[in-house]
Amino acid sequence: MVSEGAADRRSRTLRAELALKALSADAGPRERLRSVVEQALVFSGATLVAVYATDGTAGALRLVESVGVPRALYGLREVYPVSGGSPVAAAHRSGGPLWLTPEELAVAVRAEGVPADDFSLAVLPLGDGRRTAGCLLAVTDTPAGFGTDERRCLELFATAVTGLSPSPHVPAPAVTSVSPFPVSSHVPSQSAAPHVPDSPLPELPSATPTARTDGAPAHPSDVRVAGAGRASSFSLAMDSGRIDVDEQVLDLFGLAATEFDGKVETLLALTVPEDLPTLMSVVEADHMTIGDRELEFRIRQPSGEQRWLRLRGQLFSAGDGRPSRLLGTVVDASDLRTRGNDVARVQRLAAVLATAATVREVSQAVVAALRAPMEADRMALAELEGDRLVVTVLDPPEPEAWPEVWRSEWRSEWPDAPVRAMPTLAAALREGRAAVWPAGTELEPPLAEVGRGGLAVLPLPADDRMVGVCLIGWDTPHDFGADERALLTAVAGLAGQALMRVHALDAEHELVGMLQRTLLPRRLPILPGGEAVARYLPATAGLEVGGDWYDVIPLPDNHVALVIGDVQGHNAGAATLMGQMRTALRAYAIEGHPPDVVVSHANRLLMGMETDLFATCCYVDVDMEEGTAWCVRAGHLPPVLRHPDGTAEAVETEGGPPLGVITEAEFPMTPLRLGPGTLLALTTDGLVESADLEFDEGMRRLSSALAAADQDDLGLMADVLLGNAHRGDDVALLLMRYDGMAIRPARETWTVWRVPEAVRHARRFTRRTLRKWAVTRETDTVLLVVSELVTNALVHTDGPVRLDLTRIEDRLRVAVADASPRTPVKPANIGWEATGGRGILLVEAMSAAWGTVPASGGKQVWCEIDVG
Repeated sequence: MVSEGAADRRSRTLRAELALKALSADAGPRERLRSVVEQALVFSGATLVAVYATDGTAGALRLVESVGVPRALYGLREVYPVSGGSPVAAAHRSGGPLWLTPEELAVAVRAEGVPADDFSLAVLPLGDGRRTAGCLLAVTDTPAGFGTDERRCLELFATAVTGLSPSPHVPAPAVTSVSPFPVSSHVPSQSAAPHVPDSPLPELPSATPTARTDGAPAHPSDVRVAGAGRASSFSLAMDSGRIDVDEQVLDLFGLAATEFDGKVETLLALTVPEDLPTLMSVVEADHMTIGDRELEFRIRQPSGEQRWLRLRGQLFSAGDGRPSRLLGTVVDASDLRTRGNDVARVQRLAAVLATAATVREVSQAVVAALRAPMEADRMALAELEGDRLVVTVLDPPEPEAWPEVWRSEWRSEWPDAPVRAMPTLAAALREGRAAVWPAGTELEPPLAEVGRGGLAVLPLPADDRMVGVCLIGWDTPHDFGADERALLTAVAGLAGQALMRVHALDAEHELVGMLQRTLLPRRLPILPGGEAVARYLPATAGLEVGGDWYDVIPLPDNHVALVIGDVQGHNAGAATLMGQMRTALRAYAIEGHPPDVVVSHANRLLMGMETDLFATCCYVDVDMEEGTAWCVRAGHLPPVLRHPDGTAEAVETEGGPPLGVITEAEFPMTPLRLGPGTLLALTTDGLVESADLEFDEGMRRLSSALAAADQDDLGLMADVLLGNAHRGDDVALLLMRYDGMAIRPARETWTVWRVPEAVRHARRFTRRTLRKWAVTRETDTVLLVVSELVTNALVHTDGPVRLDLTRIEDRLRVAVADASPRTPVKPANIGWEATGGRGILLVEAMSAAWGTVPASGGKQVWCEIDVG
């Protein structure tokens, strides 16, 4: 329902430009910067986008905005010195962009000791090349880096960011660093606690006075713990956060004495985010007791490697019993720990898999996490469906990259390949453990050709069964270490669980989509003198079907009803009620009731249902001939009008309560005037309101976006408006552009009085109207039909009778409305002696078409006659 191909016809760059134009001009610089960076993340396909700006001294580049996955996953810091060797500083100084693949990244920063990692980097300066104010940085897990379209989008957004970056707040003194990618102090919401050893604390060595690093005079409590030989030691003042450290501590953290400002926060910024909570419980005094402390935590070194450190300390109290000073030592514990790169890689993969929504996204994330770091030549992932394998990803995808046996027998895929065709693979799946075969192992040809230098098979487990398999092959001999086997096992478990989750998502999404497609219109009708487009965007915060709906209802006499509504809740009950309300409103509208009566009937219907839910709706009856409309609101958002001069505003309309709240509620009607070129927008609250966006501000942004958008292509316009929608709630959007009818029907109406000469008066009115319209053909036929229809209404019904004549080009429509809902019945046969029943037969014989429609509790009998 989101798009019918309009957006796909435009390039990614054009869509990005349109999205930028749709940004609200009323937003502040910080909000606008955030919106631009978020759009850069979406259109470039990056996993992280950040903006760095120069500080007041122009000596450092500081982070001012970032979106995407936590930047700690890529070791990005908040501050980079302009004179340093980081890619951020290099792009800023040169004024030209840097596009670095993992290999190029390693070459670019080899002098700084940073190894190649499994991500690509783009850094674009903010400015005209002669003078830059900072950089736009983007990260992708794609080994080949950003493609041509992605680079153009990033260049476009870098231009948009220029001038928006606010000046960063510069702490004093500033923290400097020569490391290109030390980790920041960002703490993810889900963190694992560091390991705290069970061994008892040793005796603290003797303490000696020391000078403070900030130049303040020594205090009697300012002491440094001296260990055996040249042990690393520190002294932390709990009240100020000032910390005295020796050179060994700085060496452990990879800092030079000139780079350290004496603040404990500077050291905490280098800590791996997952280990910060427990470390903070030691350095924060409010929740601690006096005594000894010991724990292990990880830091990110300038080289990008992780290092395990062990902290041992003792907390001393002041005179009032509150913690005053922490004295202790820090030693290198890396020899007791495995290297942290694999841990970081698994953590990064877990973060990516948590957001994967399809089987292909899961497969691509696993390939990105394993193939380049393990220097594998090829990888294949396949799902296990019964006893057959179905490939989801082959990397590299080119057929020539795979052995001949694959291309000739399986055509570079496994189209339902049975597992029994490969006994070695079947045995690995039965055992459910990662298995490796070094070079020279005898395997069946299909497997041996995948990895002549070594083959790893990873069964992907989930819920006590195997859901798929991953094959990793090397062409040259490969040695499998213990750490590598552990990494494969960890990745297999994560991938298996992710596959199960996305399969459940796919199934539920399919159910939700089917239900939504059933309840919403399949297509919108073609309107006389206008065009309507609708979009429905489900929420991403959950998989339950929403209660938002829309409808476009053609009505007689070139009227059209535009309806949008929202049922309380997001569940099957809300969806069912949504379908009932849409059907009810459509039925009452087709019966010919005015807008307020339609909404009032729907309210009474909902009050009579056994439900505690309520609904809101906005109903607009548009006369496409006259360009007028009547609007009725039931607790819903007002419509937004874009006038022909390009201005847009939310219409001030009276409104009633939501449906299903008060039985005898009143729903006042508000008139609207639509000139040719007017755009009418109806939407639900998901587009204009969220936890971070007030309703009034959201309506202002919608009005600004409507004013800025190009209404020539309503489909593209709707897609642009939904591009900034908050995905925590579902959104319905209905747009109708009024163009005016090129040919307007001629109409005349006569009220038939119940007098003896009523039929003669109706014939005289008809004759006078035909003469006015210069109709000379079939006049006797028209007069005969009028006589029969008016006579039937007067004889067989009570109440008022109305005669309507309408001419559209060469066709004349005769319609007689009365107060009886009973449809006239055409007799099956009439004997020669019958005195009545021939009227309908005459009308049918003399007309090109005839029928009846409901009309405000009664009916209207009509027929059409060719008079051309």
